[in-house]
Amino acid sequence: MREMGELQKNKARAGRILAELAAAVIVLALLCLFVGSSHMSISDGLRALMKKSTAANNRIIWNIRIPRVLAAIIAGAGLSVSGLVMQTNLNNPMASPSTLGVSNAAVFGANLSIIAFAGGFLSTGNNLTSYTVGANPYATSMVAFLFSTVSILLILGLCRLKAFQPGVVVLAGIAIGSVWTAGTTILQFYATDVGLSAAVIWTFGDLGRATYRTDLIMAAVVTVGLVFFRVISWQLNALLIGDAAAKSMGISVDMLRFSCMLLASVITAVCVSFLGIIGFVGIICPHVVKRILGQDHRVSVPASALAGSLLLLLADTFSRSMGNGSALPVGAITSLLGAPFFVAVIFSRRGGNI
Repeated sequence: MREMGELQKNKARAGRILAELAAAVIVLALLCLFVGSSHMSISDGLRALMKKSTAANNRIIWNIRIPRVLAAIIAGAGLSVSGLVMQTNLNNPMASPSTLGVSNAAVFGANLSIIAFAGGFLSTGNNLTSYTVGANPYATSMVAFLFSTVSILLILGLCRLKAFQPGVVVLAGIAIGSVWTAGTTILQFYATDVGLSAAVIWTFGDLGRATYRTDLIMAAVVTVGLVFFRVISWQLNALLIGDAAAKSMGISVDMLRFSCMLLASVITAVCVSFLGIIGFVGIICPHVVKRILGQDHRVSVPASALAGSLLLLLADTFSRSMGNGSALPVGAITSLLGAPFFVAVIFSRRGGNI
């Protein structure tokens, strides 16, 4: 009876925290709509939401800020849950959405698209006007996603040939990621000034690139991932006990790891391809959630999604408040916010077990 009471108490606490996180995401999302270099007043912003303000204000709210806020919510949720799943599957608290070299491959693909075909030595030379005309952000994102997918399939294929052990996956990811990094370095060495600067700028995590179309694509992929991980949450819980225990429950551990790693990597690839590199969301948010709510994936999956959205919204608010007329790269803000907090978590009194 006491155990049942404790279970009900924990369930009620988890539900309350999830509700608080959801409310915080909604409040911060609304706040983000009224933060920016245009110094739009709240009353003007509210009128713009109803499309009753000036044409400029309506355009700022509907064409710039709303897509940006949606991108923060979607990408934050996707990257955070991907990190949670990676850590569980690899039994490694330091695993992140970039463990399989997804980000390295995306950067190489984007550099190839920008430097070789839209602003570099094979096409427009050093002419800034030609680069502006030739650059196609969707083409760049598509090439970045293509190379991320190739990297994912290559690493998972290598791991399927050998025993699908977490250590093998991590080592394969490091090795393949180094190859992509070397390729990026070679491309940048031969790039023109314009091509190089454009390629470097692409790597900055920037929510300002988001459009309704990119938000829709990210939302579709992230939603599929969240539903899938929530449905198989009991299998992920079984992995926490150990492979032997999971197999005794009838779970195909290798297939579970393969499918989870593939989907988590695809989510990461889609977000990175559209927004650039956004670090630390997939590490810090799952850790905080597990500290507060425990490791039950029935709760930690939705909680990590909400925590990731909250962190990225917070980072975006800071980036637009500190940019002095232009938004700072949100990827830099997540690192500035996440790194000190993560170090504090590791070295806290309860930090012996990450």
